[in-house]
Amino acid sequence: MDRAVVLLDGGYLAKLLKDEFGEPRIDHLKLSENLSAGYERLRTYYYDCLPYQSDPPTPEERKMISDKTRFIRRLESLPRFDVRLGKLRLREGFFVQKGIDVLLAIDLVGLASKRQIQKAILLAGDADYVPAVEVAKDDGVIVHLYHSQVIGKYSNELHQVCDERTPVTKQLIDSCRIITKSESLGL
Repeated sequence: MDRAVVLLDGGYLAKLLKDEFGEPRIDHLKLSENLSAGYERLRTYYYDCLPYQSDPPTPEERKMISDKTRFIRRLESLPRFDVRLGKLRLREGFFVQKGIDVLLAIDLVGLASKRQIQKAILLAGDADYVPAVEVAKDDGVIVHLYHSQVIGKYSNELHQVCDERTPVTKQLIDSCRIITKSESLGL
């Protein structure tokens, strides 16, 4: 069976879940397995940043860091899951993720060049990934992009360069949704 890697841009996934699906809690292992169905999943890489923390941190910042750290630890405890963290930087009054694109690109190109995968499953929307996708394709890897259903919420250039493209649907999200106790009781 051919091997695949799943590359999840955590910031993009969180925004997609919030904007298009009402911010459901999902099982990231189920999501990863659903995305890589039909392939042996070598590993899932999840790329994100910790929230900003001032010096000294506010109580809200402490809570955000604590919650995100717990979330990352849960992801890292999943089988064949690795978390890669970039940094948040303040630019023109907004926080932007730095380093995420480079970390993902290094993993994709490294796995492709070493012939460790035959397929790369990318859940992302940023055009900065295009050069890495092109290199992986040159190494014989099929690149499958999962993206927003909303045109304009993903890079057209990234969409075009990938071999296969699938919008993230409600059916996919529902298949990996974590059902809370109150939801299971119909409350």
